[in-house]
Amino acid sequence: MKTSVVIFVLLFSISTFSVHSQIKKEKISFESANPFSFSDVILDLENQEKQEVYGQLTLPVDSLNSTKKYALIIGVAGSLGWKKHHLDYMEMYQKEGYATFELNSFKSRGITSTVGSQDQVTTAAIILDAYRALEKLSGHPNIDPKKVSITGWSLGGGVSLFSGWLPLKNAITKEYTFASHLAFYPPCFINPENTDFTQAPIHILAGEIDNWTPAEPCRLLVDKLKEKTNINITIYTNAHHGFDSELPVKRNEKGYSFEDCMFTLTKDGDVLMNYLQLPISNAILQKLGLLFCVERGVDLGGNPDARTQAMAFSKSFMKKTLTPNIRE
Repeated sequence: MKTSVVIFVLLFSISTFSVHSQIKKEKISFESANPFSFSDVILDLENQEKQEVYGQLTLPVDSLNSTKKYALIIGVAGSLGWKKHHLDYMEMYQKEGYATFELNSFKSRGITSTVGSQDQVTTAAIILDAYRALEKLSGHPNIDPKKVSITGWSLGGGVSLFSGWLPLKNAITKEYTFASHLAFYPPCFINPENTDFTQAPIHILAGEIDNWTPAEPCRLLVDKLKEKTNINITIYTNAHHGFDSELPVKRNEKGYSFEDCMFTLTKDGDVLMNYLQLPISNAILQKLGLLFCVERGVDLGGNPDARTQAMAFSKSFMKKTLTPNIRE
């Protein structure tokens, strides 16, 4: 009996070691910058303050083929930084055989959270980070540069969505393109005058009762873009912001509710204030612009059904857009 137990323990240990040895983690650093606005990128990218940014690349390991190239999924966290439910997706993708890259735009700049202070690390800066990461990782010997997707949550969802806006994307790079964009509850309350977006698949996952980044502006944006853009949306019923979390719904009194906001995005990348129509081009003007439409206090937390559906959809979306030859 003891012999059987020992054999079982040894086999289990070998199996566990084998599973954990099938991935390799690398810290990847690259040069980015600190633009405040989209217009800083479109009109003045070369003069922006430089910034070193890093992230963690996780690679599958094929012991029989060390030069194998993998499809890659770049993940972008929300205003609260990387959370467990974000990492749950990344681990799911790793188990499916994808490489993943956790972009650390906040830690690279010494920031832990931008809740209630969205000027510390802006969407424009993180979009630039994401493309610089794409450029860097496209040269990695184990990454297929034609099969790189971007996904993100909340603020990161905005990065995933608007990284597909061509005036911004082309100002950064015309050589590198994401194969797909998956945006979780992004801020869609920016109405673009220029509706040129990537032809790569874009999908938005939103919560029906999200009062932080509401679903209705996302639905309106999809309706506006869908004639010439490969964009779609899924809205989960009875779902708050962060519906794919396992945490209960709670109130965050610091968060901005954008339910009454809709900003114009000009062709040059300026986001205009409601009513005054002045460009929000720095932190002071941003605070002034937000006074016209935002309120403090938002709800966020999980919905088990929406989480299950969102994770299943994410797996399917990546399979269809990164390995389109695979039928489900």
